[in-house]
Amino acid sequence: MIQSMLSVAVVIGIAVLIGFRPTASPAEWIAAIGVLAMISFALIWLSVALGLVSKSVETASNLPMFLMLLPFLGSGFVPTDSMPTGVRWFAEYQPFTPVTETLRGLLLGTPIGNNAIIAVAWCAGIALLGYLWARRLYIRHPVR
Repeated sequence: MIQSMLSVAVVIGIAVLIGFRPTASPAEWIAAIGVLAMISFALIWLSVALGLVSKSVETASNLPMFLMLLPFLGSGFVPTDSMPTGVRWFAEYQPFTPVTETLRGLLLGTPIGNNAIIAVAWCAGIALLGYLWARRLYIRHPVR
């Protein structure tokens, strides 16, 4: 979690250096950091479970790779309204779109709507699922 948040800090620092100018207040920055911490925590637990289910080191490192594609199939780069119907439907109902829209709203002042609630729900659900799955796998195979 610490490594993940340090990586986020480096990315934000570089973004500011190359011209990103957020309009967020200190409270909005704290909320944005909280959202980033929630999604990091959730993805870490999901990755732990995927690592435990793997049969080899190579599989463990490659199994979570599909998670890297999800932000590209969300609203991070283009508005979902401009996407073809099938892709738009997927983009609107996957976890990274509400997280992206919440962060965009907090840092740039765009409307958030109910995206913050949906982002928290996705993060809590993924974290709980990942934790329970990892715990079950670890208990079932205590010797590794």
